[in-house]
Amino acid sequence: TSNKRTLRTLFRPAALPSPVISETSPSQKKLLAYHRDKEQQEIINQLLIDRALEVYYITMEETEERGAAPPITELHSTVVIRPLKFLSFQADYLFLKKCVQRNPMIPIQQQWLRSMLAMVPQSLMEGRERELLTEELLKEVVRDYETSVQRCVLRRVLVKPDIKELDALEEEAPLPSLPLGLDFSSTWHDNYIKAKMRIASTLYIFHPTMKTLLDFGYTAFFNFLVVDFSGSRLKGPVDCRSFKTEASLRCSKAEDEIMGTWYQRVFGLFTQSEALDGVKLDQLESFCNCVAVLLSNQVKELLQRTTEVFVKLFDPEDRSRLPLFKMDLTFDENRMEFYPSLEDLEEAILFVVDCIGQTLQNIQTVRACLTGGTATVDTELPAHIAQWAKSTLKKSIRDNLEGPKEHFKGYVESYGWLVDGTAEERINRFLAEQPSFDECT
Repeated sequence: TSNKRTLRTLFRPAALPSPVISETSPSQKKLLAYHRDKEQQEIINQLLIDRALEVYYITMEETEERGAAPPITELHSTVVIRPLKFLSFQADYLFLKKCVQRNPMIPIQQQWLRSMLAMVPQSLMEGRERELLTEELLKEVVRDYETSVQRCVLRRVLVKPDIKELDALEEEAPLPSLPLGLDFSSTWHDNYIKAKMRIASTLYIFHPTMKTLLDFGYTAFFNFLVVDFSGSRLKGPVDCRSFKTEASLRCSKAEDEIMGTWYQRVFGLFTQSEALDGVKLDQLESFCNCVAVLLSNQVKELLQRTTEVFVKLFDPEDRSRLPLFKMDLTFDENRMEFYPSLEDLEEAILFVVDCIGQTLQNIQTVRACLTGGTATVDTELPAHIAQWAKSTLKKSIRDNLEGPKEHFKGYVESYGWLVDGTAEERINRFLAEQPSFDECT
């Protein structure tokens, strides 16, 4: 048909300059030939540019008519663009590159952007700040798309000459790449469903018995401490031995109370057949392990909370609940010192942390109680909690003992000469001199 595009209709007829007949010198003929060759080269370059752009736009129109995506990675199968390999000069390549870059490109389709936004949860798009962030991200996507299309067109239309100088002239950042180590080939939802089903079949966190155990632990431990010295300051000073004894008695009493109330309720729950409803025989061991972990977490939380409350009593910045200790300043064998010593005081305070950690360490597992075994629940106070408590207490004790140390230092400076032999030496020297009555007075 007449509208059909062919190679003949796409190319414009070359309009070469008309010959000029005149008598010229050999130098003038050489100069005119040079100008004529240069003009012909410019016309050929323009024809090549028009040809490349014409083929590109034809491909774009045909792709748009059939509703396909813009040809970022491939062109229409019926169109063949031969690389312009003969453009080996640096200036020609840069000129052609600018011409291609100045031409408009097919913009990104809006339905693509809407599809991207549809994959973002609505809760992450609420609020003014998140709307602005979404707009910035969409602009970044559009910029990356335009950059990729432009580079693709350049690579399909032009072949970069093998000239080292072009690498320094072309300021072109690398294309964005996917993060290393991340796999986007599958969605997270399937993995989440599998993990949820596995948890439900092995950990039994949805079993009614677990909820009952949580209620038992919350009721028994919500407002309970293994040992509480928060009211010790109101009782007045206490000696270190009595402090350690009281800590041991309180921990023992607390353990008896917990075993007689909370643990009896737990044990009584599993004496009922309803506690194992829905648990198959081959799943009994994993179910009992889940119960043991739950009981372990509850007891460990109680011991950790008790330790943190005790450490807070010795906070140097808040001395309103700081316990008072009875210390004697003694004089023995020409020595003045505290009794008990400062080291004994520190040992008595740290003893409470050890005492808390030794409480509730012999709780039998439910399976052991039912079958007569000896297995116990792991209720040991975490090592990092015990280490943190002791290091914090040592620092607090040193800070709080600055006052008694200054008090002791003042005694030594004021009266030490009376007990270290200095006074006796001065008296003996005075008597040995046998002074007269007037000198004595």
